Amino acid sequence: MNNDLNQDPDRVRKRARDQARDRDLVVGLDAGGTRTRAVLASAVDGRVLGQGVSGPGNALTVPVPLLTEHLAEAVARAVPEPDRARVVAVAGGFAGAAETAPDEPGRLNALAALTAALRRLGIAAESVGVSSDIEAAFASAPGAPADGLALVAGTGAVAMRIIDRRCAVTVGGDGWLLGDDGGGFWIGRSAVRAALRMADGRGGPTTLADAVGRALGVPIEALPYAEDRLVGGVAGLGGEGGLGGAGGRDGVGSLSGAGSRDGVGSPRSASGPNHAAGPVSADVSDSDSDSASPSSSASVGASSVSGTAREHLPAEPEWSLARRAAYRMYLLPAVMAEPPIHLARLAPLVAEAARHQDAVAQAILDEAVDHLLELVRALAPRKGERIVATGGLLGPEGPLTALLSERLKALGLTLDWVADGCGGAVALARLGHGGSPPSSRTS
Repeated sequence: MNNDLNQDPDRVRKRARDQARDRDLVVGLDAGGTRTRAVLASAVDGRVLGQGVSGPGNALTVPVPLLTEHLAEAVARAVPEPDRARVVAVAGGFAGAAETAPDEPGRLNALAALTAALRRLGIAAESVGVSSDIEAAFASAPGAPADGLALVAGTGAVAMRIIDRRCAVTVGGDGWLLGDDGGGFWIGRSAVRAALRMADGRGGPTTLADAVGRALGVPIEALPYAEDRLVGGVAGLGGEGGLGGAGGRDGVGSLSGAGSRDGVGSPRSASGPNHAAGPVSADVSDSDSDSASPSSSASVGASSVSGTAREHLPAEPEWSLARRAAYRMYLLPAVMAEPPIHLARLAPLVAEAARHQDAVAQAILDEAVDHLLELVRALAPRKGERIVATGGLLGPEGPLTALLSERLKALGLTLDWVADGCGGAVALARLGHGGSPPSSRTS
């Protein structure tokens, strides 16, 4: 008889263990400033079996009870009730959380909320892990790497050295008030500054004055090129009706990766929607750049560009002093009425203007790349070392991707872009269950 009674008992037990293991599931979470995404996957091969999305998941800015609700909602949508008993490991990457110290507030909040959410859903996972969203994003790269550099350029900008899947060194992430150079907020603020400089005569002509004015609801008669537009001549850039209409997910319009990562996402800030990341004040310059120096901040005008770039400056419009004064009168209150971080929503206007060969916009993007390069250089990268990038500014269609990639080549470095941290969280959950995943997938 060919049955289990006549077979080797060890083989029977091994087959039973293998069958049980094949049924094991893991959950990975990417909890950011604007959304929380959960992914259900096989513990054996990382194959995605379900997904769920809910509200913000920043572990520092979202109160623990609300964070618990959002986590429970996302996981419930990803994991059908009959499968919840099969979940053996859960890992979450949280904005605002880190493992720099056992009592780090964001980490404690994230762990408390996640534990409560899983208990509510009846998920008794053997392993529950919490990491930062950037650590999870780094692990999302092909092969689920353990060591290397992570660069986030969304609403803000921050870089990290990752060792053994944990952040060892952070450069930047100082917020829009103290840093944020090179991120979506910095770019959006640069657009407004360039517009104001053109209006008061300090800067040269740029289509950003028109684009920013229209995005912030400045009346058409006060805009530069108004006469041309009224007779159907010049097509401006950007949207209308305030900062809320200028952008999309994570406050940076079409630059969001999956988030944006949340942010230009997706940019997202490193620690939530109202705390954009910003770079360190590294004393590093790039002598090969023709853009304005970092010391000139965002005040980029016609005088800061040279050579062939000047050929792409728009013609000086017939913009009377009275209309210039009206422009400033409308623009300044519109900016001041919004939270400062909402300036990040204007970043897509700079990318669009640069695509139309506006030299001032191009100079802003060049300087943004200078600042991102400072972040990388401050981590003393080794030639050939891996850099995993995330955030809408560095996505496949990101306005800084090609510029930064070219500059990094001189350092012997290349970028790997990931959309968010879900794949990495799945990989970390599998590792927490004792696996050693060769790769991580989210689709």
